[in-house]
Amino acid sequence: MTDSGREKEGLLAPYRALDLTNELGFLCGKILGDLGADVIKVEPPGGDPARRMGPFYKDIPHPEKSLYWFSYNNNKRGITLNLETATGQELFKGLAKTAHFVIESFPPGYMDGLGLGYQTLRQINPQLVMASITPYGQTGPYSHYRASDIELMATSGAMSLAGDPDRPPVRVTVPQSYMWTGMHAAMGCLMAHYYRAVSGKGQHVDVSGQDSLLPVLAHAPTFWDVLGENPRRAGPYLTGRSVKGARMRVFFPCQDGYLNFIVYGGPAGIKTNQQLTEWMDGRGMASEYLKTKEWNQFDIATVSQEEIDHIEAPAAKFFESITKEEFFQEVVKRDMLGYPVATAKEVMEDAQLKARGFWQKVEHPELGESITYPGAFAQLSQGRVEIRRRAPLIGEHNEEIYCQELGLSRQELVMLRQAGII
Repeated sequence: MTDSGREKEGLLAPYRALDLTNELGFLCGKILGDLGADVIKVEPPGGDPARRMGPFYKDIPHPEKSLYWFSYNNNKRGITLNLETATGQELFKGLAKTAHFVIESFPPGYMDGLGLGYQTLRQINPQLVMASITPYGQTGPYSHYRASDIELMATSGAMSLAGDPDRPPVRVTVPQSYMWTGMHAAMGCLMAHYYRAVSGKGQHVDVSGQDSLLPVLAHAPTFWDVLGENPRRAGPYLTGRSVKGARMRVFFPCQDGYLNFIVYGGPAGIKTNQQLTEWMDGRGMASEYLKTKEWNQFDIATVSQEEIDHIEAPAAKFFESITKEEFFQEVVKRDMLGYPVATAKEVMEDAQLKARGFWQKVEHPELGESITYPGAFAQLSQGRVEIRRRAPLIGEHNEEIYCQELGLSRQELVMLRQAGII
């Protein structure tokens, strides 16, 4: 393929992936599709259960109008297939012969029980990369346990740090574990793809949701190094940066929302603290403590809670007197650390994202309009990352794939549908 062709089609344009995943692996297939791969979403007859997950387009509950489904299954063609039938298994093997990736999220042993496990498929296609994405991996005492997002957040330890210290832990509202797992699965697929390119050999990629969430706790060793203790929930505060156990606020209310501002140390933090004091003093709102503070000697590692309180109290009153736009403009002007907390509407209107062409209109002919999507997760000099097609309707590409690519007749397709195989 020429460089111009690759730029037009995407880096993975010559490759095909069969996506058998549930929510735990949707993002993996989407990433491969965003990179240009021909991803075929294989659903059971009647459609994937995730199609019934809200929110829905214009709040109309319908399996073809799930915004959740739209979000994580665009850039995929869609077919239906009953893998628990002998005919369905043979059809899948036919698809696997020319596939480069198979990604699945069934319980360990399920695919083997259907005669579609990696050891079988590699006999059909030695270069196949198969990724098995499960809550706890293919081995170990938890391997056969089921888990939703809340269980994965809990067993990974991530949930133990979310919430207020005097209340039970909480989970992030949007299922974060599925996104981390899908992202790591895509990375595993691409690493195995590179190995295949240099060795000619495929392999089985074992992805655990619990394992994928452990990077969320990457900051935990710092607590032990600095304080000699494990991190604990601190609500809206930042902890673990001072040997004296001081905690710092992360967000402050302002006139029209919230600001992100933290009392930092180091050269950048010291400059920020100095500039904030000068700004506040110009408005007559800097305390004597701030104006007489020797910022050049400020050490965040040894700061006490009393010092932090003396800094944050007048700063909080000052922030209440300004808008997010005022804060942003002054932060840029004074070369400070800090940023206004954007709402969803403000993100959509963000000038930087617009300048990079981040938002993409995707046509939904069946809805009679286009929908704005978050677009490319990266911009590549030798390829394109973009949404090329909306998520498939139920069985939308059955005829295209079964008849045009596998060579079945339309009559055979009708018979397969009547038999509940597609």
